[in-house]
Parts: sequence; C-alpha cells; structure tokens
Amino acid sequence: MTAPVRPVVGRFAPSPTGAMHLGNARTALLAWLHTRVHGGRHILRFEDLDTGRVRDWAYDATRRDLEWLGLDWDEETRQSQRLPLYAAALDRLDTYPCTCTRREIAAAMQDSAGAPHGEEAVYPGLCRDGCDADRPAARRWRVPDRTVCITDDLTGATLCQSLPSDVGDFVLQRNDGVFAYHLAVVVDDADMGVTDILRGADLWTATPRQVALQEALGFPRPRYRHVPLMTGFRGERLAKRDGAPPLMALRKAGEEPGRVLSELAGSLGASPFDAVPDEVTTAELLSLWQASVHFHPVKSRSQT
Repeated sequence: MTAPVRPVVGRFAPSPTGAMHLGNARTALLAWLHTRVHGGRHILRFEDLDTGRVRDWAYDATRRDLEWLGLDWDEETRQSQRLPLYAAALDRLDTYPCTCTRREIAAAMQDSAGAPHGEEAVYPGLCRDGCDADRPAARRWRVPDRTVCITDDLTGATLCQSLPSDVGDFVLQRNDGVFAYHLAVVVDDADMGVTDILRGADLWTATPRQVALQEALGFPRPRYRHVPLMTGFRGERLAKRDGAPPLMALRKAGEEPGRVLSELAGSLGASPFDAVPDEVTTAELLSLWQASVHFHPVKSRSQT
C-alpha cells in the first residue's frame, strides 16, 4: 500500500534582531512560493531565543515588510513562548554538563592540531568524563557513533557526516540557559508538522546534525531545500551586520514592492525567473514557479 502524502507545511523563520534585508526577503519569498504552489500551510516563526539580541520593534517591522511584498502566513509563533517543549526534548537526550570556555577549547584544538583548513572545528570532548561543578555549565549532546546522510531536494546534492569525527558533541543549551538553535528548530518543525524547509545554503552543513536529533527524538524528517545566498556587488553575503539594504527603508521611502520582488526573483539568475519584468506581483511569480516546480537555481548573481 502506498503511504499517504503529507500535506505541505512550510515556514519562514526570521530572527527579530533588526530590520529584514533583501537576502532575508528572498528566502521568505522562495519559502512562501514553495508552500503556496503546493496548496500548503505557511508558518511565520520568530526565532527569538537569544533575547539579548532581540529588538522589540523588529517583530512588527518584519510583519509589515512581508505584507508589503504580498506574502501571507497561516500561523505565527515565537520560540520564546515554547521553552517547555525544548526542555522536555533536552531531557530525552543523552547530554552532559560542559564548562569549557572558548579559550580552553581553542587551546585543546591547537594542541591536537585542530581542524583541517576550512573545516569546522570538532569539540575535543574535554568535559565528557566530568567538569568543574563550580562553573556555569552548558549541556552538550553525546552524539551517537554513526554517519548521517542527507540529500537536498532542490539541488540533488548529498552530504554525509560522521557525528563523532565531523560534528562532535554539540551544545543544546548554553551555560546561560538559552536553548541552542539546533534543538529548538528540530522541536519546532516536528511540533508544527513542518514537511518542507527552504532556507539559505549557509545552513546546509548543519542539516545532518539536525537530522540526527530528529532521529534520536523519533521525529519525522522534513524535505530540505537550500538556496544560494544573495550577495553584494563585491560577492559578500548580504547580512544585517554588514549594512545590507533594509527592506523597511525601501518600504518607507516609497519604493514599489513589485520592483523589489522583480529584483529578488531575478537575482537567482536562473529559470523560472531569468526574464521577469521590472515590476511583478507575488501572483505572477507563483504562476511562474508553478510552471517550473523542478526549479534548480544556479549561483546567485551579485546585486549592484
């Protein structure tokens, strides 16, 4: 018997730490297009666990920016209101307290020759067998001895990582009590029934550890799609900290949303958006996306 197809549930999950920039907006647009073209339910989830970086005005600014572009959602939630769920999930995992400072970890990595150039450093296990009980402790997951493979549904690329040697025991709760991103998103996606995740390519290498958490907690695995990051004219990633153009400023300056949508779609430099007009609506982009559901983007073009 063929298994029933799950209705598509997608999400856009911004961090309310400042104004949305064009890179955020393009990911929001593509995630929305993917959900809506499949007639799915779309969630707006504010990832606001790091309260020290949150700006209260950013919640409403994000909503206004999305509405201005013509992007809607069926449900809204905040991670800061879901802490008991993360605590319950943490209790189900094999974790241990870790009081290592970054300096101590760096010193240990240097002594052991560290990680190869360009690769992520793997925690050397300093606290696996005990730590200083008088210092604030984070909680690290004692990762299982296995290799996790994930295939991207958009590009077809496959990534395999050995949890012990490529990932290492990673933090699920910081020493100040804040739950880590990887734990929170895994719990949220499962609890909200998210089936399809479309996000930036910068999170591609984090996917195997999230899949490992899903398997350890008995959660279903969503379908993952990673899109190229939007870059500036020098080729650098657009980010708030680098002064990327805020959408809020364009909106308040009277810029036409259709022109912004055209720029966002055209920035991919690939079918189905390689010849969009100077002004376009979300309905028109949705029609283009529907005509090319097997969309495969090429390397993102820079913005001038």
